[in-house]
Amino acid sequence: MNSPTSKRVLIVEDEALLAMQLEDLLIDLGHEVVGLATRISTAIELARESRIDFAILDINVGGTKSFPVADILHQRGIRFVFATGYGVDGLMDGYRDATVLQKPYAREDLERAIARASCGAVQ
Repeated sequence: MNSPTSKRVLIVEDEALLAMQLEDLLIDLGHEVVGLATRISTAIELARESRIDFAILDINVGGTKSFPVADILHQRGIRFVFATGYGVDGLMDGYRDATVLQKPYAREDLERAIARASCGAVQ
């Protein structure tokens, strides 16, 4: 990571192909993926203990919502975006203004979502 804009990223995504695509896109954009969680329990542990700058959270991970992970990240001052195929409709109160990344992932959308989330206040 040579760029000052590079981020250490946590991915929370339960669909393996989407997670691999997202990891490839992040690496292409100059970021480092430091954790991948396919279950909420793992995501909570990584959110609490990992040295990360940013996270991408699938809203629905194996039938469980990722809002507890978002709460931990928020408490730690770590920026994040939610990823969903449903748009803002899947967001709960308290996160209605959060940045949402639409699935399937597109490089340009990912770049914009990271920039938007990084410029604003922590959700």
